[in-house]
Order: sequence, then structure tokens, then C-alpha cells
Amino acid sequence: MRNRLALALCAAALAHAAAAGAQETKVAIGISGWTGFAPLTLAKEAGLFKKNGLDVTIKKIPQKDRHLAIASGDVQCAATTVETWIVWNANGVPTTQIFQLDKSYGADGMAVRNNIRKIADLKGKTVAASSPGTAPYFTLAWFLKKNGLSVKDVTVVNLEPGPAAQAFVAGQNDAAMTYEPYLSSVRGAPQAGKIIATTLDYPMIMDTFGCTPKFLADNPKAAKALADSYFEAVAMIAKEPKKSFEIMGADVKQTGEQFEASQKYLRWQDRAANKKFFAGEHAQFSKEAADLLLEIGIIKQIPDMSKLADTRFIQ
Repeated sequence: MRNRLALALCAAALAHAAAAGAQETKVAIGISGWTGFAPLTLAKEAGLFKKNGLDVTIKKIPQKDRHLAIASGDVQCAATTVETWIVWNANGVPTTQIFQLDKSYGADGMAVRNNIRKIADLKGKTVAASSPGTAPYFTLAWFLKKNGLSVKDVTVVNLEPGPAAQAFVAGQNDAAMTYEPYLSSVRGAPQAGKIIATTLDYPMIMDTFGCTPKFLADNPKAAKALADSYFEAVAMIAKEPKKSFEIMGADVKQTGEQFEASQKYLRWQDRAANKKFFAGEHAQFSKEAADLLLEIGIIKQIPDMSKLADTRFIQ
């Protein structure tokens, strides 16, 4: 009798565990090693996603390929810069932003040789940057436009942020567009050149998290859980910085101390900051970004700007 009771209790426990597991919504997220995305990794490694009913898979996908992963269904959500969502939507990959991740405060920048005194001196020079449609390429276009030039005035060599920084430190190219943690390698190599401008000079890199409209329609509770998990990760960083930096640093092969140094150049955005951002700044920046993307030929037409964001999930 006792054995039968024990077996019954065990079966009930297994059934309950299976039911709990079945309630977890599976979602695949595409990101890169960019420091600003790290709270998503923290949310996974610290069990925050799981606690909120999510079974999250994080995939490292270069920004230039992330929309392809979304279009194929390999991932349902992704993290990227605000203007990139405009590009994806304009090119037939419908996606909707649901919360802001970070703002760059010097974490994205342009490195140049020591003999280049101002950005306007880059006319006719070679600049390493990711391919058109990515944040580094857009940053290059933005910096050049603010200084009277366009991407047509330079020769762009397509290199991802890590290789771009490595090549620059090794003496290749006249300039490079990169971001943290790779920008720090340039900071540590003054003999190779200098950082002539960052997002402290031109505040225009802001990252957001978004998903396909279908995923949001089918899984509104999961979308809210994604946002809540991110905000909990930001709170954890403030409460347990050492532990958090170690977890986030390990993902990009940095020590906790190295990661702490690189995150000083950005600001993660909590729920209050999100509400403020989406109340006006998001739409204003998106319009200016869309105009520039159209001007430099990245998009052929501006998509429906009213469908770029859904703020239900940050409330």
C-alpha cells in the first residue's frame, strides 16, 4: 500500500513538473556580443526568463544576418539598433519593437590614424565598417553627414566590429567603426591611432528589443515576460554588480572587471526610462534616421512608422 502511494505521489509530481514545463513559452532570440545586450544573457543565466515562464534560446547572429534569421523563423525576437528595425521593415521583414535596452554613451565610435585631425579629413580615405544596413555603417553615415560628407566620399571596407578594431590596431585602413567591448582595444593602443568621435559627441545609437508581429499576437504574455525579465536583470545589475558583471563578461570572454570597464560607456534603460523614451524620443529619432537611410540608399521607401513599436509590454 505504501509503495503504491509513493508511486502515485511520484507520478503526480512528475505530471505537475511536466505541466509546468509545458507552460514555458519557447522563444529564440538573436543578438551579438555587444555589451548593451548583455542583460539578456544575464536574464537567461540567472534564471529570470525561466522564472517568468520562458524557455529562451539565445543565438549569436551578426547584425547583417539577423533579419534573415527572423524571416526564416530561426528566431522570433532580436535585439538591434532603432534604425535597423526601419531597414528590416522596409525590406519586407515585419518586426515590432517592444522595449528599449540601452543608450550608447561613448560605447560606439570612430577610430582614426593620429594624422587625421577632423572627420572631414576622411574624404578619399578607407574606413572599415560593417555592411550597409548595420549599426556601424549607419553610425559612419551619421558622423559623415554631420561633418559635411557622405559615405560616397570614403571607401568602405566591410568588416564586423571585432575584426575592424583588430585590423585598425594592426595598422590597416585609415579609420574604423566599432563598439564596445572592441572599442577598448583601440583605447589601449594609442600608437595605432585615436578615437575621434563617439556617441558622446553624436548621441544616436539606441538599442531596442523586438519580435515578429505573429509572435506578439500569439504570445502576448510571453512578450510581457520578456520585458519584465529584462527589467529584472537591470535591477540585478544594480543590486549584485560583481556577480552580474562576471556572468555577462564570461559570455564575451571577458573578466568581470573587463566587462565592468566596457559597460561604463552605455546606460541600460529601466522601465521608467523606457516609458519616457517611447513617449516621444523614439518617434522623433526614427523619423530622422529613416530620412538618412533613404538618402544613402539603404531603403527605397520609408515603412509605416506607426507600426514600429508596441508599448503595451513596458507598462
